[in-house]
Amino acid sequence: MNADDWGLNCETTDRTLDCVLCGAVSSVSAMVFMEDSERAAEIALDNGIDVGLHLNFTASFSAPGVSRKIAEHQIRLSEYLLRNRFAQVIFHPGLNSSFEYIVAAQIAEFARLYGREPERLDGHHHMHLCANVLFGGLLPSGTMVRRSFSFQPGEKSIVNRWYRKALDRVLGRRHRLTDFFFSIQPLVPLSRLQKIVDLSRHFMVEMETHPQVPAEHAFLKGEEFRNLVGDSAAALGYAIVPNLTTQV
Repeated sequence: MNADDWGLNCETTDRTLDCVLCGAVSSVSAMVFMEDSERAAEIALDNGIDVGLHLNFTASFSAPGVSRKIAEHQIRLSEYLLRNRFAQVIFHPGLNSSFEYIVAAQIAEFARLYGREPERLDGHHHMHLCANVLFGGLLPSGTMVRRSFSFQPGEKSIVNRWYRKALDRVLGRRHRLTDFFFSIQPLVPLSRLQKIVDLSRHFMVEMETHPQVPAEHAFLKGEEFRNLVGDSAAALGYAIVPNLTTQV
């Protein structure tokens, strides 16, 4: 169980920490150059929390003191990626330098805050899978990278599922992946979540959550969640079991 947006703001950090300390959340993905990034890093280091980098190309950097150059490059990327839903699948040669600069800047800032380079990466709004990042080879080789969402036949169109499988194959050439990746939402019906929990008994499954969302925080802290996971409680950290083969 991985919580996104660590460091986005104080409320997000605090609600996520609440779920980490009660054992409902295994690990977090941290945003840098955001208003609570510095405090969140201190909390993570003090509590031994497993942290990866949550690359951000679309939400304005809100930390004080962000350089003008970093802000300008990020605004350029945000305007392009949010223009329409197809922008992320099109490789834009004119933005190569901005993508390279912003990825490198966020990796360097993560290393400054956490004392090491990230071993695990994903993206805000899953933009780490956009064409310029993926096909530009901008993510460090050998790192753990979040795969595309997993869906069952009938949940999405054939074209959508084919595209996601193609992305995962490209990712799998240079990076380590889990076997499956799901969002905790929707929270109902519980039968959907039960199927995911059952799957995690045989495969490496990542489930994404956002504890700053009241409904998700309440669910993770509640009896319903404890009954659901049973003896398949959230892993202690973002653990990869060596003898499981990734399905790409």
